[in-house]
Amino acid sequence: MTKRDPRPRRSFIFAPGLRPDMYPKALASGADIVCVELEDGIAPKDKAVARQNALALFAEPQADDGVERILRINSIRERFGIEDVQAILSAEQPPPALMMPKVRTPDEVQMLDQLLSEAGHATRLHVIIETNAALEAAYDIAHCSDRIDALFFGGVDMAAELRCKNAWEPLLYARSRVVHAAASAELDVIDVPFLDLEDPDGMRIAAEQARDLGFSGKGSVHPKQIAALNDVFTPTADQIARARRIIEEFEAADSGLVVIDGKLIEKPVLRDMYRIVAIANRMNIKG
Repeated sequence: MTKRDPRPRRSFIFAPGLRPDMYPKALASGADIVCVELEDGIAPKDKAVARQNALALFAEPQADDGVERILRINSIRERFGIEDVQAILSAEQPPPALMMPKVRTPDEVQMLDQLLSEAGHATRLHVIIETNAALEAAYDIAHCSDRIDALFFGGVDMAAELRCKNAWEPLLYARSRVVHAAASAELDVIDVPFLDLEDPDGMRIAAEQARDLGFSGKGSVHPKQIAALNDVFTPTADQIARARRIIEEFEAADSGLVVIDGKLIEKPVLRDMYRIVAIANRMNIKG
C-alpha cells in the first residue's frame, strides 16, 4: 500500500459549483478541506453549468495554503456522474481530489482509479460510505485503491437506508464499521456534518463523540462551526508531547514494548503517535 502523508482533516465545508464567488470565501473559512459541490446541492437543470464552473476554478493555479481542495462529483452509476468523469478526464488541470458519493461496491472506485490512471491524472479519492451496500463492503472499499485518502460517513443517507433515526446511538454501529474500515487501511475518516446551526453545544458534543470513536474530523454546514471543530480535533500540547516521548522511548529501546509512567505501551500504538506528531509538525504546533 502507498504510504500516505498525514495531514489535518479536522473540518470540511462545501462550496456550491454554481457559486464560484463562494469558493475563495470557503478557502478562507479555516476549514482543512474545501469541497466544491456538484451532487446533492445542485439541481439537475444546473448540473452542466456547475460542472463547468467547478472545473474552471481548478484550472486556475491554487495557492499553497494548506487547504485540501476536493470536487464532489455525482454518483458514477448515474448519467450526471458519468458526465462529470468525462469532463475531468478531459481536463488539462483536473481537481487534486474527488469525493465519490453513493458508492456501493469497490468496483466503482477501482474503475475510476483506472480511468484516472489512463488519463495520467494524479487525482486522489475520498469515498463516502452512505449506502447499506457500502457499509457491508466498507473494509474492501477502504483497501481497493491506493488513491483513497479518506472515508467519509454519510449519516443522513445512511439513516434513510437503514430506516433509523439520524442520531448518535442508532448510527453508532454504522459509524464504528466505517472507522474500523478506515483504520485498517490507515485512512482518515470524516464524520457527517451537524445540521443544527442553533445548537453549537450539541455540535461540540457530537464532534467529541466522533473524535473519541476514532474519527479524524467532521463536516460543517456553515463557517461558524469550523473553529469549534478544529479545536475538538486538534491534538493538545500534552498529547503531542506524549506522542513524541513514546516515539523516542521506542526508538531508543528497539523492542516491541516500553513502560512509560508505569504503563505498558505496545508497538501498535506507534502508528497513531507518528500520525499525531506528523499533523502537529504540519500545523506548527509545539508539544
